[in-house]
Amino acid sequence: MSNFTFEQARTSVATVARELANEGLVLGSAGNVSVRLDDRIAVTATGARFETLTPEQVTLVDLDGRVVDGELAPTSELDLHLEIYRRYGAGAVVHTHAPTCVAVTCVTDELPVVHYQMLTVGGAVKVAPFAPFGSAELADYVAEALEGKTAALLANHGTVTYGADLTAAMDATRLLEWAATVYWRARSMGEVRTLDEQAQAAVIRAAVESKYGSTRPS
Repeated sequence: MSNFTFEQARTSVATVARELANEGLVLGSAGNVSVRLDDRIAVTATGARFETLTPEQVTLVDLDGRVVDGELAPTSELDLHLEIYRRYGAGAVVHTHAPTCVAVTCVTDELPVVHYQMLTVGGAVKVAPFAPFGSAELADYVAEALEGKTAALLANHGTVTYGADLTAAMDATRLLEWAATVYWRARSMGEVRTLDEQAQAAVIRAAVESKYGSTRPS
């Protein structure tokens, strides 16, 4: 994203925010999105409603959280975003209150591998312990839950994903809500069968051998 201008980043963040609202992954102003431009972060403003979010409601901050451009204060979850950028070198971060994911965090400490596509976010997804929104404690909990993963759940709160860019972070967010829905439906019918380490390794081998997920000539 380093070749983005601030205005391009603003537009992209606002577009993703509205997509999240349209897909029912956030409600009102409950969520936040950011993308990195070298040593700057373009992030949604606090209190901005996602269904109508505009580029003007995206603020530019440095890696210490100081506002360097924009008229509005950044999201109250800024520390959470900054910790992920510092620790994992992310290109973009998405935080939602996706409803099925929130429900799952109320009943388990980990979303198990119920489908092989979860391997694209690192496998089973950990639920970070509860802490108040906007707190340094929550930022630490989530960063720890993301170790070796690109997705985490927040107890009684929501989701966080990151990726090389906004597309990757959004893909992970959508996958997480889908996997949570699969888990919920399976659990409502009985004991959930998950993929063990052997099965996961077999999937990884198959994906490598077949170049799974990439288009190529027949």
